[in-house]
Amino acid sequence: MSLLAPPRTRARSRVGWTWIALSSLAIAVYAVTPYLTTPLHELAGDAVGLAGAYEGKPAWVLSALYVHIVAGGIALLVGPLQFWRTLRERARSVHRSVGRVYLTAVLVGALAALALAPVNSAGLVGLAGFGTVGVLWIWTGWRGYRAIRTGDVRSHQAWMIRNFALTYAAVTLRLWLGVLMAAQSPWIESGADADAAFRNAYALVPFLSWIPNLVLAELLVRRRGLPALRITDGGYARTEIVERVVEKVVER
Repeated sequence: MSLLAPPRTRARSRVGWTWIALSSLAIAVYAVTPYLTTPLHELAGDAVGLAGAYEGKPAWVLSALYVHIVAGGIALLVGPLQFWRTLRERARSVHRSVGRVYLTAVLVGALAALALAPVNSAGLVGLAGFGTVGVLWIWTGWRGYRAIRTGDVRSHQAWMIRNFALTYAAVTLRLWLGVLMAAQSPWIESGADADAAFRNAYALVPFLSWIPNLVLAELLVRRRGLPALRITDGGYARTEIVERVVEKVVER
């Protein structure tokens, strides 16, 4: 956003960033703290999160679960700071350091998510949805890192917007669960009904938690005039060359 943007636009941007920062903080604390302060069997007995689905799993599964929770929480906490204009422009060394922490957390969290995908509680849908988002989480982070290493700041910004949209899936997953559970509330009459409603809702979130995020991220990228995602073998540079050649031909 330009410094010459209308005050109303700047205000909307600040409100949006504040919402994302606070909701990320809330979910990071809400989702991570119980697993770091309470044994898993107690969380399962209290029906906290997915603790019941992972209680009794092999040690490697539990290790991947805790690694994913902690790394994902770190990514949620520090990610919004990377979009704070003041920090980015006045403390670039801090921005770079926080960026390294963020991308490391993304990589570790995504690898742990890929390890968990085959044993997730949503079955094949979860394997496909959570597996895909894990791969995209790594890929968009790598593209953002590679862009800034080559000095392509605008592409770096675009890829990091997409990457954080995937990180923010931790927030939207829980929001969608609430919406889907509320939509089924008229038919919930017992604990068994509530369990069935949760399973119905959780069968949708492996994709619903991140696909709308990516769509909105791409709209934001285009609105800011950053390099848009194009399905082409040659990437941005080759696409721009082709477009220029076409324009020259049309002009003639």
